[in-house]
Amino acid sequence: MAYWFWVFVFYSLAGCFLERAYAHRTTGEEHPVRRCLLFLPLCPVYGLGVIAVLALPASMRQGIWLPVAGAAATTLVEYLYHWACEVLLGVKFWDYSGVCGNLQGRVCVLFSLAWGGLTALALWFIQPPLETLIAGIPPFVTYLALLVFTADLVCSLRFLAVTHSVEALRGEA
Repeated sequence: MAYWFWVFVFYSLAGCFLERAYAHRTTGEEHPVRRCLLFLPLCPVYGLGVIAVLALPASMRQGIWLPVAGAAATTLVEYLYHWACEVLLGVKFWDYSGVCGNLQGRVCVLFSLAWGGLTALALWFIQPPLETLIAGIPPFVTYLALLVFTADLVCSLRFLAVTHSVEALRGEA
């Protein structure tokens, strides 16, 4: 389980930096608005997306199939994550409604293609050294990181619940 936790954390962190770089490049935002569930610089949808790709059969993670399977798996995760955040938490962290080829504003063809390419690059070039790094992490560091992550998740969910309640009282929800 420690392995999956660290894969999740690493790619969630990398995704957060990717989001910030993309926002800065496309909109000039120095400090982009919150687009992630957590207060920590982690975007869980990226970590969950890579875990979904790693969970695919080995035959789908090889050669030309990897970008295709990566695009499909990460798009499914992105759709389900968006749906869950919207339905369960009452928030939308992104909206692709204005992008051609979108499905309910949750996913779009352009980003699905990007995720396919990014997951292929990640699994071909980042994952092998990352696995070596993860193997060297002592258990107490994993426990400490899991404690911090859990505390952040609880605080983030509480913040969203309070914020959503205040918005509902104002009639903004």
